[in-house]
Amino acid sequence: MTQRLAPKDQTLQEAYDIPANFLEIDVCSPETHGIANKRYTDYEVRLKTNLPIFRVQECSVRRRYSDFEWLRAELEKESKIIVPPLPGKAIKRLLPFRGDDGIFEEDFIEERRQGIEGFINKIAGHPLAQNEKCLHMFLTEPMIDKNYVPGKVRTH
Repeated sequence: MTQRLAPKDQTLQEAYDIPANFLEIDVCSPETHGIANKRYTDYEVRLKTNLPIFRVQECSVRRRYSDFEWLRAELEKESKIIVPPLPGKAIKRLLPFRGDDGIFEEDFIEERRQGIEGFINKIAGHPLAQNEKCLHMFLTEPMIDKNYVPGKVRTH
């Protein structure tokens, strides 16, 4: 029979200290822009980390759903990871003559926010994805350069 190791008692300092490595990504503050069929919603994507692979420890960018789709497609092309799905496209909500605001309804925006927050945290938490330039650009650059040269990020 295998014996379990006795757990080490944790000090109060250790329990409340900043974790050795942390990566937090919040998707928040949805805003709808434009009018009529030119409307879209974007979200604030906030990064907080002390992982050395990231060149900044804190930043905030705004991203649309289509930006998340771009990131997912790039990771599928460039990385060896199995990329989780995004929340669905909500085709039915785009149909005309609806009695509500479709994809601009608060409930839908919140549901989508939760889905894309789960998506980006799964990806960013993956060690192989953390090396991809597209993820770093997505999380830290105000504008996504879709003509970037794919590749790996190097730490200093």
